[in-house]
Amino acid sequence: MGKATCSSRSCRSMNAGIIIKTLFLLLFCRHVYSRCKILRCNSEYVASTLNLRGPNKSIAYCNALRSYARCTRRTAHACRGDLAYHSAVHGIEDLMTQNRCSKEGPTSPTRPQTPTPNHQGTASLDLCDYEKSFAQKHGHLPNYQHCAMFGDPHVRTFGDEFHTCRIEGSWPLLDNNYLFAQATSYPVAKGSNATATGKLTIIFKNMKECIDQKVYKAEVDNLPAAFEDGSVNGGERPSGTSLSIRERIPGRHVEIRAAYIGTTIAVRQAGRQLSFSIRAAEEVARSFTEEQDLQLCVGGCPLSQRISRNECCCDGQAAIPAEKAHQLCKEKLPVEDLYFQSCVFDVVTSGDANFTLAAHGALEDAKVFHPDARKLHLFQNDSAGHPMGPSFSVLIALVILLSQ
Repeated sequence: MGKATCSSRSCRSMNAGIIIKTLFLLLFCRHVYSRCKILRCNSEYVASTLNLRGPNKSIAYCNALRSYARCTRRTAHACRGDLAYHSAVHGIEDLMTQNRCSKEGPTSPTRPQTPTPNHQGTASLDLCDYEKSFAQKHGHLPNYQHCAMFGDPHVRTFGDEFHTCRIEGSWPLLDNNYLFAQATSYPVAKGSNATATGKLTIIFKNMKECIDQKVYKAEVDNLPAAFEDGSVNGGERPSGTSLSIRERIPGRHVEIRAAYIGTTIAVRQAGRQLSFSIRAAEEVARSFTEEQDLQLCVGGCPLSQRISRNECCCDGQAAIPAEKAHQLCKEKLPVEDLYFQSCVFDVVTSGDANFTLAAHGALEDAKVFHPDARKLHLFQNDSAGHPMGPSFSVLIALVILLSQ
């Protein structure tokens, strides 16, 4: 008596309304996702707590939690609608209470550090052989990540996201403490959104223990097997050979090995475009500040620069019909994964069959560079934005069910 009630039909209608509002909220979250840095905060926290041990473990753990909290505060505005962000904030509060950590105090360094000499007994570490020194220091080999840019261009990020982009002009692929790589693209055809890379600039930043700063520049029909100053290594320092460059295929394939940072880069030319592939040690790939947030290899292409691979010229007016492009790509790429789909898109859009070589070369690099063979081939629905995740599908199903 006195309590509000509703019929089963009106209750279902109210529930559907709530879920629809929630759905639109989550769709809005997709828009701000690219600016929300909560995944970076999460990864930095995990990295700082992986190897905690010894009598000061609890102190170091509290430092890591305070760093985690500080990172979430910095990205609070961009993440205000992100469920992972709110979960992290509540989780931090609970962990700080459980471990009796004060909110004020020292924090952990958030920037990954390169191995440095241990003056208390491990002076034999070879600083300019990253893999060797990492293994000696940590007892295991470092983790590696792979990124590539080829064709239209298509970008495979360190996180295995796959984007097709318009990005005309110059855009940074990498911008961290050790490396800077920039790609310059131009339209592949008049009136087309598709672009291809015509120039690559790679800077290996000065590391006084190992190398002088070196700059590598490549352009279409000019793929040199030397750095800009004419050298083929890191300079005259004792460990200058820890950076080296060699020609795999004259004028078509160059490989640069930076052993001092556990990184290998491949630059290729196929037709009238260049491609870039990299295998980098994880802590090297992540050694950047918040100001260096625009990196295609890290965050992929901005939403405004992404295009759908379904936008290719399939109206019968293309220089190479889609059916013929499918056949050409199948000869080089038997598995119909995202490399194959990208190949078809490029051949149809550009009318240049040489783009089959670009996709094939990128896949060959991935076979060598990617640390997990199970993730070599990528399969996903084509989208110019973020792919729709299971949560959205579930919500849509609930809306339909409750509306009946």
